[in-house]
Amino acid sequence: MTEAGRDAVDAVYRTESRRVLATLIRLLGDFDLAEEALHDAFAAAAEQWARDGVPANPRAWLVSTGRFKAIDALRRRSRFDASVGELAERLAADAADQASVAREDVEDDRLRLVFTCCHPALPPDAQVALTLREVCGLTTEEIGRAFLTGAPTVAQRIVRAKAKIRDAHIPYRVPSRTELPDRLHAVLHVIYLVFNEGYSASSGESLTRADLSAEAIRLGRLLTDLLPEPEATGLLALMLLHESRRATRTNADGELVLLDEQDRSRWNRPLIDEGIRLVEHALASRHVGPYALQAAIAAVHAGAPTPAATDWTEIVGLYDVLARTDPSPIIALNRSVAVAMRDGPDAGLRIVDAILARGDLATYRFAHSTRADLLRRLGRASEAEAAYERALELTQQEPERRFLRRRLDELRG
Repeated sequence: MTEAGRDAVDAVYRTESRRVLATLIRLLGDFDLAEEALHDAFAAAAEQWARDGVPANPRAWLVSTGRFKAIDALRRRSRFDASVGELAERLAADAADQASVAREDVEDDRLRLVFTCCHPALPPDAQVALTLREVCGLTTEEIGRAFLTGAPTVAQRIVRAKAKIRDAHIPYRVPSRTELPDRLHAVLHVIYLVFNEGYSASSGESLTRADLSAEAIRLGRLLTDLLPEPEATGLLALMLLHESRRATRTNADGELVLLDEQDRSRWNRPLIDEGIRLVEHALASRHVGPYALQAAIAAVHAGAPTPAATDWTEIVGLYDVLARTDPSPIIALNRSVAVAMRDGPDAGLRIVDAILARGDLATYRFAHSTRADLLRRLGRASEAEAAYERALELTQQEPERRFLRRRLDELRG
């Protein structure tokens, strides 16, 4: 295969593979069979596209090819299991009109898959792990870091979740409108975690993963169209407001740029304007939840023309409400930063030390890097150095590691 042909297949894989997988899961009704079909379809593409060129509709070609590869595989297995043969013939009958693949509405398949993965029959941690793996293609290691847990535990959750979906015959569909409110929280949480992984990647050479952030925003828009609840609106606003700063979060060399050092003239104004409109809409309801409150905090940052103009009193007040609505160690850590900006680094440090003293966030890199920065600002260099070293041990993303090393060099220098 030529290098150009390989690049073409790789490009389609990056942009289309998760959508193709979602559609194959719907068509085949089985996660493992669909994953095998996806692999076979791209193997066929690597061979055929090199000879014939990339088809006009690569996604439809891959779906069709993957489906028929799965049917062929099932027919081969039917020699040992008659029930597998029955399944193969049923799938073949459904696929008789190959042209229908191109006409199917596959745009919503990933949203359908999210709701399947977030079915209430599954434990909450399995819902999130399965969705991040199957919908977004994160590795078990990446999901483990998002969960603050080990990759083997995540893998076990995913295997059990797939078995539960198969054995309980959980349907691949968007719930009815009466079912949606009860299913919304888990779906919002999944989309939030996907965006976070895209906005601040847990590992790798790049600070961000634009593909994941874009996918989370796309799912957020689909969800708000489907169910315009305040929290869905708030989450979309939060993602847009953070996304507005993406271009300024690194410099030309890919190095991390902190919020107060970013060029605010380069922030994406249309995204900010849309995000603020959505925040105002969400806050106008009587049911304000954690995502709407976090979006309100992001809106205060977005509205400040300079770092010095940031209204830290308002931000602390919003964090106070958020801490009552959604008490968590990470919310408390984020609040500590705002308190430090309003009342001084010593006030913020007391909060961080209390969090760590309770045993919360002991392996969370941002807890230690936050503590290190507050100690640095207080002139407690040796303690700051130890905290930066601990943060460095826990960080697997290269731009963040380089930033922490620079901080250590400054202290030691």
